[in-house]
Amino acid sequence: MTMPQTYFHASLEFDAFIVDVRDTCVLQTHHQAYHTLRGVLHAFRKHLTINDALAFADILPAVTRAIFVEDWRPSSLPPPPFPDRATLAREVKSNRRHHNLAPETAIENVAAALRRSSIDERELDRRLATLPPGAVDFWTVNR
Repeated sequence: MTMPQTYFHASLEFDAFIVDVRDTCVLQTHHQAYHTLRGVLHAFRKHLTINDALAFADILPAVTRAIFVEDWRPSSLPPPPFPDRATLAREVKSNRRHHNLAPETAIENVAAALRRSSIDERELDRRLATLPPGAVDFWTVNR
C-alpha cells in the first residue's frame, strides 16, 4: 500500500494553509495564526460528542486533524449545543487567551481558509450535515 498523500504532503499542505489563515485573519505571524486556528477548532470540538468529533477529524488534513484533537480530554457528559456566533467567538478567543489574537471574524476566516485548502469541500459539507444543529452554520462562509 502506498503512503496516503495527506501524510506525504502534510507539511507542505499545512504551511500553505496556515499562511492562508494568517492572511485571511490579517494576523502578523504563523504563531498567531496557529493559535487562532487552534481556538476555532477547539471551540467547534467542544460542541460535539466523541464520535461526532472523530468523524469530523477524519476529513481534516493530517496536521489540522492533530491540532483538532490536541490536548483533548473528552467528557462523559453530553456536549453543550452550539451557541450563537458571538458566544462562539468568545470561546475561540478564550483558547490560550494570552497567546490568542483571533479577530471577531476568526471562525468565518478559518472556515474560508479550510474550504480553500486541500480538503474535499463536498465531503466536508456531507460530514457537517450529519453533525448536530449548528455544525453547518459554524463552517459557513459569507454568513
